[in-house]
Amino acid sequence: MTTHYGLIGCGMMGHEHIRNIQLLPDTAVSVIFEPDPGMRATAQALAPGAMMVDSLEALLAHAPLDALVIVSPNFRHVEQLEQIAAKVTVPILCEKPLYTAPEDLARVRALKASYGAPIWVAMEYRYMPPIARLIERAHDVTGGIRMLTIREHRFAFLEKVGDWNRFNDQSGGTLVEKCCHFFDLMRLILRSDPVRVMASAAQDVNHLDEVYDGRRSDIWDNGYVIVDFASGARAMLELCMFAEGAEYQEHVHAVGARGKIECFVPGPGRFWNPARGAAPVPHLLVSPRDQSASTRVDVPVDAGLLAAGDHNGSTFYQHQRFLQVVRGAGAVEVTLDDGIWSVRMGLAAQQSAAEHRAITL
Repeated sequence: MTTHYGLIGCGMMGHEHIRNIQLLPDTAVSVIFEPDPGMRATAQALAPGAMMVDSLEALLAHAPLDALVIVSPNFRHVEQLEQIAAKVTVPILCEKPLYTAPEDLARVRALKASYGAPIWVAMEYRYMPPIARLIERAHDVTGGIRMLTIREHRFAFLEKVGDWNRFNDQSGGTLVEKCCHFFDLMRLILRSDPVRVMASAAQDVNHLDEVYDGRRSDIWDNGYVIVDFASGARAMLELCMFAEGAEYQEHVHAVGARGKIECFVPGPGRFWNPARGAAPVPHLLVSPRDQSASTRVDVPVDAGLLAAGDHNGSTFYQHQRFLQVVRGAGAVEVTLDDGIWSVRMGLAAQQSAAEHRAITL
């Protein structure tokens, strides 16, 4: 039996969702709501069998409808979740961040208490194969993580429909929009909740001269965030969005009394300059504290999955697990609580950087 999906918003990330859903057996993207004409046309070309509708209400009235994927701009997520809850009760995969402003938290918690179907928050970085492998091995290699560092050196924010990602009030700010992934990873890897956040961040290089409808872009392009956890462990994020020349986009390393484990993740293949030679291979590096030889473990990603999106195959693995939930054969792995924590940490980091002080959670 075919599982029928509805997509709410279908820009660049929505297209990635379509390509990965199409890799799953017995699935169909059956209905799409995308108001932008250009993105709508591209989405129709990717999913020629999908019905294109002009409103969320029309999408929710479509039948059959087995699952929903919210891929709209960040500041629309909460209102659309509420509109969905008022009309239907089907499993939802909601793109990150779950919400963008502190006043939205009560609305999300109310939804959590009342909605009768699973909601999965799209934290696909968990499912990047090299990061997933690090998560599996980190506690054994380290003997208990005391320090965790996540570095992302990457390209600038891409253009989005309506330029919504150029503004803090629409995106939640860089440390929410971009970095909620990394705060989610910190909690997952450390198996603990945060208690204090300290950050320094700014807009130093990118988008400085960009003005949209009289408003100057205010989105940050670099920063450091230090997080103290209830377990006593600490974590740090280093973000730079004017470092597209880096060989690896993400570098995660965890250290404990027994040793150190690192993973290295390349950026999207479409941005790799072939003049540099072959693209780098994702891998782990395990370094015992006793100074015995380090061990490198390559973690290559299937070429078909790389072609389906920009996230090292993780969107496919996320959808694979979400489909099990939709079909009643699995449990939600990224819960509303996970989504809430990742945004709370991001908002605290935004506040810390703006006010030059530590924020207690």
